[in-house]
Amino acid sequence: MPVQKKTILICYDDHRSFTEDIRKRFSDSSRYNVVSFHTRQDFIACCKTESDNRECKIAIIGVPDTREQFQAIEDLTLEIKRIDQKTGLILLAQGDKMDDLKKIIKFNIDSYIIRNTNMILRLHNAVKKIISEHSIVLYKKRRNFALYVLSGFLFLSLAAFLVACLLFPECF
Repeated sequence: MPVQKKTILICYDDHRSFTEDIRKRFSDSSRYNVVSFHTRQDFIACCKTESDNRECKIAIIGVPDTREQFQAIEDLTLEIKRIDQKTGLILLAQGDKMDDLKKIIKFNIDSYIIRNTNMILRLHNAVKKIISEHSIVLYKKRRNFALYVLSGFLFLSLAAFLVACLLFPECF
């Protein structure tokens, strides 16, 4: 039976507004590890320590309401991607600020989610999507390794057959 890997959800919630809802939604401790931070330094330090690439890491960032802090969020997303390229990024923002946020932060974001009553359901779907993509990449690596081993074995078998044909032609 395949071993189920844990998914690490790292939340950056400077206003402490959505972390408890996320903890309630992802309450299964055998599948999810929800970690929340209120300061940028602690958030970055956790992203550096959780550097196991086998586990799926997802950073959930609550975007502040002011447009002046969008540049700081862009720097934060670039820092996270610099630490680990495979970390999924989800941004939570107000609906009226979403267009400005998409214009400023264009790259490296897996999902933009509007803060409203459906936010947790949309977040759950986005997390499931990122987990599926992570699993596909892992299975693709395993498949490629198995194909390399198989092709190597076939090549060695063909070479052994040709040598046997040349050395012992009377047997064939």
